[in-house]
Amino acid sequence: MRTVAVIARKGGSGKSTVAVHMALAAFLRGRRVWVADTDAQRSASQVLKGRKSPGPHLAETAGPKLFALQISCQRAGAELMIIDTPAVVEEEISHAIVAADLCLMVIRPTFLDLIAAIQTAEIVRRLRKPALAVLNQAPSPRAGVEAPAVKRAKEALGLMRIQVVPTILRARTSYQSAFETGRSVEEADPSIEAGREVAELWTFLDRFIFGRTAVAAPGACAAPNDRTSA
Repeated sequence: MRTVAVIARKGGSGKSTVAVHMALAAFLRGRRVWVADTDAQRSASQVLKGRKSPGPHLAETAGPKLFALQISCQRAGAELMIIDTPAVVEEEISHAIVAADLCLMVIRPTFLDLIAAIQTAEIVRRLRKPALAVLNQAPSPRAGVEAPAVKRAKEALGLMRIQVVPTILRARTSYQSAFETGRSVEEADPSIEAGREVAELWTFLDRFIFGRTAVAAPGACAAPNDRTSA
């Protein structure tokens, strides 16, 4: 079983939105998925409880209980656990990072999000965990040209030596409207841009989680390609 911690130190980054969409993307492609909701706001839980069709298993839990939950899920045949973490409780975030095979940092292309990302990257680096960053709620390109804020965010993350996922999630109301019925944007309308973004992001992440491509901790050199499926 693989475990992904979805983390962001800045509130409103869309962390839960990304966590739930990745869990649903994996589930829709046949993966046996558990969502561990450690955020006191229980945003992920509220979405998944609103589903009218089968979906990922859900556990409302806390950071210190993650290890026991991992063992239980593994025994139940889970392939993937996605942890939705709180935004500001460092101890809870640290528990999730320790439990994770991959940390997915959710970052908006804003100054304050990037400042918070420095703190997050330091925790991940200290715990020696692989990490990727996904830009979320980004403005759409105009005439094929990225907004200056997106360019600056990519440059800043590059200076932090954090690998950025190629797929950028744009600021779209469809992400939230799909949640009103407990669905992902892929389920609501796979032909729209948001559905394609989610599909591309999951395809990329799936290679790292279940494939053989290694991801280095922020600031570290990439390790040899030695990741294998559990």
